[in-house]
Amino acid sequence: MTGLNERKQQILHAIVTDYIQTAEPVGSRTLSRHYQFKLSAATIRNEMADLEELGFLTQPHTSAGRIPSQQGYRFYVDTLMDTASLTQYEEDYLTGLFTKVQKKQEIDQIIQQTARALSLMTSYTSVVLGPQFRRSAFKQMRIIPFDPERALVVLITDTGYIRNKVIKLPKALSMDELNQVVAYLNSELTGKTIASLTAARLRRLRNDLYARVDIFNHMMNMLEECTAEGESRVFIGGTSNILNQPEFKDMEKIKHLLTLFEQGERMMFMLETSLDGVSIRIGTENNLAEMNDCSLITASYLLHDRPVGTIGVLGPTRMEYARVITVIEEIASRLNRLIEAL
Repeated sequence: MTGLNERKQQILHAIVTDYIQTAEPVGSRTLSRHYQFKLSAATIRNEMADLEELGFLTQPHTSAGRIPSQQGYRFYVDTLMDTASLTQYEEDYLTGLFTKVQKKQEIDQIIQQTARALSLMTSYTSVVLGPQFRRSAFKQMRIIPFDPERALVVLITDTGYIRNKVIKLPKALSMDELNQVVAYLNSELTGKTIASLTAARLRRLRNDLYARVDIFNHMMNMLEECTAEGESRVFIGGTSNILNQPEFKDMEKIKHLLTLFEQGERMMFMLETSLDGVSIRIGTENNLAEMNDCSLITASYLLHDRPVGTIGVLGPTRMEYARVITVIEEIASRLNRLIEAL
């Protein structure tokens, strides 16, 4: 039960729409002039006062203008928001971009280009969590000998990670035996996520390879190092866009937000806790004091229907929600197809 009849909903919709576009408090005269309400200015004022009393609007100054509250934005997003579509120019831009990045193969470059596209298309700040190593699945492991004492171990995951490490070869093992170890690990691990490498599974693999445990331990050490270095992978695009928003003219406020951008672990936690599908968090719903005046819209991108990372757009609570959601959904969909093809 919202307590909002159709008239109040129409007025709230108009106020949110106008405020998103202008960043100026909205008064009854503006609503009378720009929106086709068959109501007197006095009636509109009364409805606005009711919406304020119900918590959907606030009055920032003593002027008659009102702005949406966090509750007002939440109701707008959940109930009143119109849909948006990409322009043909934007469709063509994304087609060209993803055709170009498909040739790169390196996942970091793809994610960086994705972050840049999000910020360019929305004029807000983009935040992208790269595919998390622990959510990635084995695709292939190879061993390439340098000389009788050293070899290069190459690990490739289904999300495009390529990691390599030079290892010392046990003297007791021939090249055929090394290839047998790699073939065994490929057969046992291909398609399984790093996170599924439980202690019990590792013990079983060690038991199976007890005669070749030295080389196995080298490879497991490599995996553990990759896991550690692959966890905090947050890419940010269009940081300066936040400075262009009127809400962030307060230097103290922007300083705290920019400091947050530099804290990889907190940013990673914020993106990791996003729900599957499109998630919209407004103001204090972000559970970070620095984000109280911000909204964050995120979507997971998938591989084989498994969430492996997150893309998002961060802006003021006065965000063009419908447009940003459309852009994020389209880019996430294209990113899904691209990663699937790697």
